Amino acid sequence: MHKRFVTIWFRHLTTDWLTLKRPALQNMPFVFAAPDHGRLIITASNAAAEAQDVSPGMAAADAKAIIPELQVIDDIPGQAAKLLKALGEWCIRYSPVIAVDLPDGLILDISGCAHLWGGERAYLKEIVTRLQSKGYDVRAAMADTIGTAWAICRFGKITPIIENAGQATALLPLSSAALRLEPDVLERLNKLGLRTISSFIHMPRAALRRRFGLHLLLRLDQALGQEDEAMQPLQPIEPYQERLPCMEPICTATGIGIAIQQLLETLCCRLQQEGKGIRTAILKCYRIDGKIEQTEIGTNCASHHTEHLFKLFELKISSIEPALGIELFILEAPKVEDVPPFQEALWGKDSGLDDPAVAELLDRLAGKVGAAAIHRYLPDEHYWPERSVRVVSSLREKPAIAWRTDRPRPVQLLARPEPIEVSAPIPDYPPMLFRYKGKRHQVRKADGPERIEREWWLEEGQHRDYYNVEDENGQRYWLFRSGHYAGNQSQQWFIHGFFA
Repeated sequence: MHKRFVTIWFRHLTTDWLTLKRPALQNMPFVFAAPDHGRLIITASNAAAEAQDVSPGMAAADAKAIIPELQVIDDIPGQAAKLLKALGEWCIRYSPVIAVDLPDGLILDISGCAHLWGGERAYLKEIVTRLQSKGYDVRAAMADTIGTAWAICRFGKITPIIENAGQATALLPLSSAALRLEPDVLERLNKLGLRTISSFIHMPRAALRRRFGLHLLLRLDQALGQEDEAMQPLQPIEPYQERLPCMEPICTATGIGIAIQQLLETLCCRLQQEGKGIRTAILKCYRIDGKIEQTEIGTNCASHHTEHLFKLFELKISSIEPALGIELFILEAPKVEDVPPFQEALWGKDSGLDDPAVAELLDRLAGKVGAAAIHRYLPDEHYWPERSVRVVSSLREKPAIAWRTDRPRPVQLLARPEPIEVSAPIPDYPPMLFRYKGKRHQVRKADGPERIEREWWLEEGQHRDYYNVEDENGQRYWLFRSGHYAGNQSQQWFIHGFFA
């Protein structure tokens, strides 16, 4: 197969990234700078700063003299490499072989890929357009060699696509810097007036080697395609995904169940070897009519227990409509977590939430009634009742503080206190009766008040005086008066919870 390469140049990589995070910088000149021998040296500048002759390598003080309103931001070490790696992994949709080209580029081996996008021109346009739509200022070029593609991308002015075997002609008018040479070699070339590749490409190789070293000849040979150039492609983390193509379309629930069982066995075997378990799994069923049936399960604890996971999917099989048949099953696990090693006890004991059977029971219940119907609460370090508990999604999370037992608290706490009408004899006494949702409750027993002040460092407002009351039917409620007693203003009273 004939080799073809694409190089992508992010002209303002880190400054574009910061602009995406802080849109207010869109039209403002700013630079990144890092300390160097007691001075701040610019490491990257945005387009607005470059338009006013501020460029990397310049002292930040000199740049401020040119642009008084220039914003100087501390450079983030390693940010460019991190961004290029993420962008490279995103570009894997265009080519399976991608390498990071520090400090501001990517290299794609696109051999055999361009025809999938309708040809080389449409392919290159798709890449550039998508990256520009994400907010990055990019240029790209395509050629038979990495060296020529890199040179055209940064120094070319005519066309970004070099035809097969056309690299020699394309390189001739370019600057000698297009060969990716060291600064001292470029300086010597410029002193001798060899400022373009055409001025020395036909010179005797022995003379070039003696004067400029082997590296110039190597770069020239790589650009011309006379020497191979090695790439270090990105190695993305393999997704937790299993595929099962079918020789015949699957139309029955039994067949779907068998497919799910096989996929789970393969995926769980891999997860078990890596010490991980599924928290979320998605089954995609590709029908022969082009439509996709999809269903999803979730677990409270990471699990690679095939039998348990199959039972969760078994509840979803009835929702899958195979129509004329399913030809491909794909099982994905987008969310996995480490599974702690399980140690069997010599003597049985109540393990509570640590018992795997509890997590599996909750998973099955969630599959039937929905995960939104199941909640777990832990105490939070706040006095105000609405903030004294928090919802957690993991069974393994431990409480940071102990539950309060010194004061009675209702089993059910309303998300928001609801107003009630009350009759109270004198201030600081509990109500004799109250009316809630149109129903009258005669108070037989009461305890209180318990005053709870607002957390002044979080919000301002009145305190609450809480009472535990019991009506004539033996039902117990948690009532409070907001603020100090204010005569007959019954709107001061609220109900906040119910005891068992």
